[in-house]
Amino acid sequence: MSGNSLIVDTNIALYLLSGDETVAELLDGQDIYLSFITELELLGYNNMTDSDRKRIESLIKDCFVIDINEEIKRNILALRSTYSIKLPDAIIAGTSIYLGFPLVTADSGFKKIKEMPLIFYEVNA
Repeated sequence: MSGNSLIVDTNIALYLLSGDETVAELLDGQDIYLSFITELELLGYNNMTDSDRKRIESLIKDCFVIDINEEIKRNILALRSTYSIKLPDAIIAGTSIYLGFPLVTADSGFKKIKEMPLIFYEVNA
């Protein structure tokens, strides 16, 4: 893999938090970026224990969280007009395009977005 910066989708962050060793190896030594929407999704789960919250907050602290800006907004609007994707996914993809970093995800819906470098994580069932 070239470069050492990746943007991580919410599902990948959840796999990492659940102890997925393959994800941990993939992300090891990388600069990890999160969209603010991933931060909100992670912190917004219902019935979260104090231990869960601390683990999530620790993960977020170790990442670079990217807030929305005008260029990301333009990317989101372009993506929404071109592809049939939900707003949170458009925000994450728009952030990946803005940064120019590959998005690591297990969500196959991102495969159709040609403007964005993608690392697709196949979940072993």
